[in-house]
Order: sequence, then C-alpha cells, then structure tokens
Amino acid sequence: MNVLKVSRWTIAAFVLPCLIIYIGIVFVPILVSMYSGMLDWNGIGESTFVGLANFKKLLFHDSVFWPSVRRTLMFAVFSMAEIPIALLVAILLKRYVRKPNFLVSSYFLPVILSVVVVGQLWKTIYNPASMGGMLNQILDAVGLHSWGKAWLTDPSVAMYSLYFVALWQYLGYHTLIQFTGISNVPDDVYEAARIDGAEGFKADWHITFPLIVPIFKISIVLAFIGSLQAFDMIMVMTGGGPAHATDVISTHMYNMSFTSMKYGYGSSIAAFLVVLCLAATFCINFVFNKLEKRYS
Repeated sequence: MNVLKVSRWTIAAFVLPCLIIYIGIVFVPILVSMYSGMLDWNGIGESTFVGLANFKKLLFHDSVFWPSVRRTLMFAVFSMAEIPIALLVAILLKRYVRKPNFLVSSYFLPVILSVVVVGQLWKTIYNPASMGGMLNQILDAVGLHSWGKAWLTDPSVAMYSLYFVALWQYLGYHTLIQFTGISNVPDDVYEAARIDGAEGFKADWHITFPLIVPIFKISIVLAFIGSLQAFDMIMVMTGGGPAHATDVISTHMYNMSFTSMKYGYGSSIAAFLVVLCLAATFCINFVFNKLEKRYS
C-alpha cells in the first residue's frame, strides 16, 4: 500500500508541472478569448462589456461569416478525402515495393517545407501564363488553352486551387501514418487469410482496414481539426481574397481582430471555432468508437 501511495505521488510530481503548463497555454487562453468575445474592444484601449452582442452579430448579421464557415467545412471534407488515397498508396507501397522507405520519405518531403515556401511555390505555378505560371503554360503547350484560368484570382476556382495545394502538401504525411499502421499488422494474419481464399484488396477490406481503424481515426482527426484551423497557407496565397472568396473562419477572425481592430468581435469568432473543433472531435470519436466495437 505504501508503495502504491509513493507511486501515485511520484506520478503526480511528474504530471502536475506539465498539466499546469498545458492548462496555462491552452485552457486559460480559451477562457480569456471567450470573455474577450463579450467585449467591445479594439485590443489596445478601454473595453466595454456588451454581453452576447458580438455573438448575435456574428450569427445573424455578418455576411462574411457563414460563407467562411461553409468554406472551412468544405476544406475539412476535402482534407479527409485524401485519407483513403493515402491508405491506398500505403497499401500499394507495402505490397509491391521491395524497399518502400525511400518512397515514403519522398512523399513526406512537402510536409517539412515551410508553409510560406509552399505558398510562394504554388502562387508561381498558378500565375497566368503571361507571368510565367507553369500550370497555364503546360495547358497551352498541350492544346488546352481554354482550360487555363486565373487560378487564385477567379472567385469560382480560387478555393479549389487551395484545396489541391493542401492535398499535395499533406498526402505524404497521412501516407506515412497509414504505412506505419499497415506495417504493424502481422504477416501471419495475411497468410491465414490467404489459406481461406482472401487475397489482395479483399484481404485489405476484411483484415487491413479493421486492424488499423485506430490509426485511420488519428489521420481523420488530424486532417479535419487541422483544416478547421487552416490559416497560414491561405494568408500566404490569397489573404482571403478575391472579394472574400477564400475567407475561412481563421482568416475572417484575423481580419476582424487585427485589420479592422475589432478584437472583441474577433474573439467571438475564435470562441465559435473552438466550439466547432470540440464538436467535430466528439462526432469523429463517436463514429470511430462504433467502428472499433464493430470490428473488435
């Protein structure tokens, strides 16, 4: 019993400092942001408590907000769409490539690049042909001149151009996660399945996917929550333009807080984003808990 008590105090001694730091840099700022969302404040001078007025304006009178929420959710959906692609690539690498580690590392390279570098790279690629844009020049060279567009300045295609950049940058990240999960599946399981007549993608459907559901869940959570907080790449490439066509929740929050100097209103947007991330995490956990019970 004394050993157990010592063990608990030892655990507390190591955990408590980290817990205090975590609360200080995560939970306290969230609470402060929610309180700031109830203020009429420019972030510098005196503030006035306005209660829920900022939230009412946000939900019912902000013409930019709800379109930005829709684009944010679409960004998250497109980001999750790359997970099955990453799983397929990981399966093919594991099955058909003798030494796949080099290829997996190559696919991971875009992830380690600075977002500013990635943004400037793709801005150059997306430029009009007259400005040296590689994509439009390639389309011209193969006789598809009519397909060329002002990829980042046309409101109808700008957001889809950003979706593709995010897909390109993070596909390797999720491929690495899925590949690691597949590599941990024992070969004996596949050999037993082969004896029962399950090979190829049939074995993947009945064996690989059920066994890596927890890994798949990690990728989904990282992709979805990360996309809800998408900010840096969009600011580098479009700044939320043209005419708010690529504004997402984070960029709208930034513009309200630091460009329009409405810090209190920007804090109410931040509070909404926190609630949205928590709700999304709860829903994803609920769905995958059901899947894990089904396959257990």
